[in-house]
Amino acid sequence: MQVVVNSLMTSYEKVGSGPVVLMLHGWGDTSGTFSELLKELSGSYTAVALDLPGFGRTQAPPVAWSLNDYCDFVAEFLRKIDVKKPYCIIGHSNGGAVAIRGVASQKLRVSKLVLLSSAGVRDVYHGRKKVLRIAAKVAKAVTYLLPKQLQDKVKKRAYGIIGSDLFVAEHMQETFKRIVTDDVQADAHKLTTPTLIIYGSQDTATPPTYGRLYEQTVSNSKLHILDGAGHFVHHDEPQKVRKLIQEFLA
Repeated sequence: MQVVVNSLMTSYEKVGSGPVVLMLHGWGDTSGTFSELLKELSGSYTAVALDLPGFGRTQAPPVAWSLNDYCDFVAEFLRKIDVKKPYCIIGHSNGGAVAIRGVASQKLRVSKLVLLSSAGVRDVYHGRKKVLRIAAKVAKAVTYLLPKQLQDKVKKRAYGIIGSDLFVAEHMQETFKRIVTDDVQADAHKLTTPTLIIYGSQDTATPPTYGRLYEQTVSNSKLHILDGAGHFVHHDEPQKVRKLIQEFLA
């Protein structure tokens, strides 16, 4: 399905009937990450997953966006598909950060919230940001005389070594730089919405320490750390994640 939201052609999936469960994917990902969960929840809920701007089949924003811009976009998307208040929002990684900011600011009104390997804990990123700047300068200097295609390959490798997602979506680099420094822990303090938090024990992108911070911060929350799972916890342990979500939503 497609709809125009804030002048951007937006792609989304909508299946099932009943209370609306909205799913927000992470940085560089698409709504397809929720394909199995979408099917499972459609038996009892209206399950909706959209491609956020710049990813999948949704147009990229014309300028660099902030986390607030994504919140505004999701709110307008819901208005366009005639959903006043979703029963639940499920956010993975950066989608979780969007959900936290949106619900805390009351731009997004929900009854329940699910955070899967949520990003948004940025204060621990300052050291990595300094390393990122150094790596960028080194990569630029080293690749200066190389052909363009080879330059990009070497740069991606340099950023990948320190775990940066800057090159995951090259056309969204300026937006990434704005979002990756926007901490939502203060927003999380404002949440009173019942919240299910799920992290993987082997997640290095958003480690389980983030989950513990959110559990301590969000007043009405419960954390589950799934042993052996990585950043895509809903892929690594689909049955456990599905069961936890279904029990939480019931």
